[in-house]
Amino acid sequence: MPTTPRKKLIEVALPLEAINVASAREKSIRHGHPSTLHLWWARRPLAAARAVIFASLVDDPDDPDALPAFVEACRALPKGANAALDDTPRMRLFDFIEKLVTWESTTDEKILNTARKLIQIATEGNPPPLLDPFAGGGSIPLEAQRLHTRTNLGLFLKLYASLLALLFNPFV
Repeated sequence: MPTTPRKKLIEVALPLEAINVASAREKSIRHGHPSTLHLWWARRPLAAARAVIFASLVDDPDDPDALPAFVEACRALPKGANAALDDTPRMRLFDFIEKLVTWESTTDEKILNTARKLIQIATEGNPPPLLDPFAGGGSIPLEAQRLHTRTNLGLFLKLYASLLALLFNPFV
């Protein structure tokens, strides 16, 4: 009997206001930002890429078909402003995403490890590879790597060296 795929968080809702604020703030950051490595005319904000990748990989914890282990992991997340209004696993996950998208979280191993753990639980230890055939400025492959998700480096050979430098730069 075929099983119905579980709803992913991105299909249901996202804390868009926090993602937008973090994405807008990134435009003013110069030190340590990939935009200082090479210019790309259509660079996507890292915060938005991180949020979209994360929300694409984790389930909606309020969905009845969500994995019980994932729902419990979301319930164990710290309570923030969203959960203070409505304490559901989804609201606690929103509070976590609001922390995950900040620039300071790009090097905060505690937050990144929590994101990685939630992805592992939601995907039952087998996250799918992330395919970004064009890769552009490298935001999606960079954030996929930051979340320890398998990814490709795109099809534009012209950018291959730039993306390698970006993905393996210890200062980003």
